[in-house]
Amino acid sequence: MTDPLSESFGTTTVSPQERRALIRRVFVEVAPRYDLMNDLMSFGIHRLWKRRFAALAAAKPGETVVDLAGGTGDVARLMAQSGAAVLVVDPSTAMMLAGRRPDDRVLFVGGEGEHLPFADNSIDCLTVSFGIRNVTHLGRALTEICRVLKPGGRFLCLEFSRAHPVIHPFYRAWSSTVIPVLGAGVAGSPSAYRYLIESIRRFPDQQAFAGLIGEAGLEGVRWIDLSFGIAAIHIATKPGG
Repeated sequence: MTDPLSESFGTTTVSPQERRALIRRVFVEVAPRYDLMNDLMSFGIHRLWKRRFAALAAAKPGETVVDLAGGTGDVARLMAQSGAAVLVVDPSTAMMLAGRRPDDRVLFVGGEGEHLPFADNSIDCLTVSFGIRNVTHLGRALTEICRVLKPGGRFLCLEFSRAHPVIHPFYRAWSSTVIPVLGAGVAGSPSAYRYLIESIRRFPDQQAFAGLIGEAGLEGVRWIDLSFGIAAIHIATKPGG
């Protein structure tokens, strides 16, 4: 099966190694203003999506929860309020340093989705928000997620998806024109935000992504559309619980 994320961007064909290096550069560039840019790009709606996402994760005291590609730790902090042990795992040191706080109750760990630094069957819940589309090999990352989850463990993914046809043209126009301008003016990196928009367009739609999750070995896959499908939360569990 061809990995939907590992072929090309725009008119340029890139190898997996080049894609990996590109993604690392992008997040070094955007790290200082990443949360501010998210607020501007979504009019703050991403915070409502993330609160719902954290509530659906339903982290419990005594559980070990991994927030993959957790970046600045905003979702991890929401889940840590439950008393669970929450770890942010992210390949970008710049993103983690930008988000770290002196009073954090979350642990920040360097790591990639394709090579998670955890034993088999060791994690109660693994979440990823707006990060799964930036792995180098989507299929490998999903297989790794299945590997580290305990039997019955929960997987939740919040990611941009396919907007409803009624609003899709307006959303596409907004993302193509306004977001790169914001990237230039606020984050000083229009090229980084052009990459991020293209990565959203290349990501599988709701049904296709659900199929990939199932192929990785997880079951009971379902999704919840947010804001007419601009984003979606996929939920699944590891068999055997």
